[in-house]
Amino acid sequence: MFKIIVVDNYDEASSEAFKVMKEEVVGNDKPVLGLATGSTPIGLYKKMQADHKANGTSYKNVVTFNLDEYIGLPKDHDQTYYTFMHENLFDGLDIPESNIHIPVGDSTDVPAECVKYEEAMKEYNIDIQLLGIGANGHIGFNEPGTSFDTLTHIVELKEKTRQDNARFFGSIDDVPTQAITMGISTILKSKKILMVATGENKADAIYGMIKGPISEDCPASALQNHDNVIVIVDKAAASKL
Repeated sequence: MFKIIVVDNYDEASSEAFKVMKEEVVGNDKPVLGLATGSTPIGLYKKMQADHKANGTSYKNVVTFNLDEYIGLPKDHDQTYYTFMHENLFDGLDIPESNIHIPVGDSTDVPAECVKYEEAMKEYNIDIQLLGIGANGHIGFNEPGTSFDTLTHIVELKEKTRQDNARFFGSIDDVPTQAITMGISTILKSKKILMVATGENKADAIYGMIKGPISEDCPASALQNHDNVIVIVDKAAASKL
């Protein structure tokens, strides 16, 4: 069940996403947020930080779970999602470090880390899961062809994904070849899903997610099986709907 909100641009998309997210934060005693990385949520995260600073909105009772993390980078590496989340969100909020959950990508036993992460989520029920979408319809690091039954698992990163992320590293050789990601089944357990997408390069993926067949060829099409998905798109991303 999709509720689609079409806006003019990225900043408006971030503002609309912020309204949805703030409602969860202030409307629950112990809100559990599923969070994402990448360029899409940065505007939303800046608005959350600004609101906390200006209005004192508290995050002391918030628990967070991140979608994914690279495998093989030390936690304090400048390109880990641990670093990204602290720089872009957590360092500007009053959230206790003990409430923050991000997969441990430099674990000595990554398969066990996947199981542990999935088990930790079972103790909570994610109230809202924030998602971006790849141009090929991927959500998290669940690329086309990923089974809809997957739980938190290890993925081999596609060459295209590594090339897309190479700009953040010294060279393509520095980009990790694997990541830990929540599976599609894990994502669908969230009570509510918030998808944000902007730009013409996301138009095909958004069409596939909402109007296309439910198929592993477009991982995001699995969201058609969820009963509460809010989709915030700019006119360019919505242009094929």
